[in-house]
Amino acid sequence: MHLSDTLISPAVAVATSIVAAALVVVATRKIGRENSRATTHLVPLMGVMGALVFAAQMLNFAIPATGSSGHIVGGVLLAAVLGEWAGFLTLTSVIIVQCLLFADGGLMTLGCNVLNMAALSCLVAYPLIFKPLIHNHNSPSRWAAASIATSITALAMGALAVTIETELSGITALPYGRFLSFMLPIHLLIGVGEGLATAAVIASLRRYRPDLLFDSTEPTARPRTQFIAITVVAALLVASVAGTVASSRPDGLEWSIERTTAGVEIAESQSPLHHRAARIQRTTALLPDYEASMAGLVGVGATLAVGYGLSLLIRRR
Repeated sequence: MHLSDTLISPAVAVATSIVAAALVVVATRKIGRENSRATTHLVPLMGVMGALVFAAQMLNFAIPATGSSGHIVGGVLLAAVLGEWAGFLTLTSVIIVQCLLFADGGLMTLGCNVLNMAALSCLVAYPLIFKPLIHNHNSPSRWAAASIATSITALAMGALAVTIETELSGITALPYGRFLSFMLPIHLLIGVGEGLATAAVIASLRRYRPDLLFDSTEPTARPRTQFIAITVVAALLVASVAGTVASSRPDGLEWSIERTTAGVEIAESQSPLHHRAARIQRTTALLPDYEASMAGLVGVGATLAVGYGLSLLIRRR
């Protein structure tokens, strides 16, 4: 669901960037004010959970009978472990690394991508759907249903947001109704896949490390350093094999665009802001489109570094 700059007008890009930046500031302040829990629980986990989600996003899975593929967003999982604001900030850091280092998503559309994926999953779907569904419930099936329902809703809201943004941008090649008729169904299916994966991970945590879930009252069973080390190794392993096992089919957004436009390529904008953003991204994207064999490992390392930088920023607050 990473939008490219071609799909967004300068006005929409500026507006969404302002909103996304404001949410990042709010998130940083809120986490910093959450007393010692921010440093003892959230901060050490943000980098490693971000690295795990970065690696997992490289694993595109095929959507049967569609010719499309999808990947998890990871927002619901991050919010369940870190809380909504830290989850949002962590997923935002992943999206920034993908944009700047790999040109995965445009620089102008960075604000859109943060809102569509991080904000809607962590700040909207998680508190409004996941938390009420699991409140005072310990049933594994209830938690699994909450994970699936929240993931599906988050992906559906993201798909709707994309179509609204392209409509507001005046992209005539993507008529709102027709574009939505492809975007919504395919992302509902992708949401099912993400929901199942999220439910499986959360079920494992509830069984073996319930103390790591954000709202848990369980005492810490073992040092978190063990979990951090295991998660880093898992992220590195996933990133190292992603290129060979991931589906090569177009993702949900690409698939929807191809069918909406009947394969006709959308013309690139000639605005000065588009040209400037493209020049900057060509400079920062050292591994565009994950073209190097070690791209995944580099991305995991970069996400860990950004997470560490965020931890320093939060501690100073």
